[in-house]
Amino acid sequence: MRVVKLMSLLTILSAGLLCFAGGCETPAYTTQERFQLIGRNWGYEYEQSQDDIDHLLLLRPASNLTEWNVQ
Repeated sequence: MRVVKLMSLLTILSAGLLCFAGGCETPAYTTQERFQLIGRNWGYEYEQSQDDIDHLLLLRPASNLTEWNVQ
């Protein structure tokens, strides 16, 4: 049982090391470029979700384009 746990731990660690050693590179992007693209996409998705929440909770101020704008 101990050997099985040790082997599974080594398998997981080696798979993780391969990913960070360049195994995640695609033909078009390096690992760093890919992580930058993923991070930028996550940030963009987060901003969109915040816009949706603000719209749902009516947190956005009224713009000057509406006739119901009270000054």
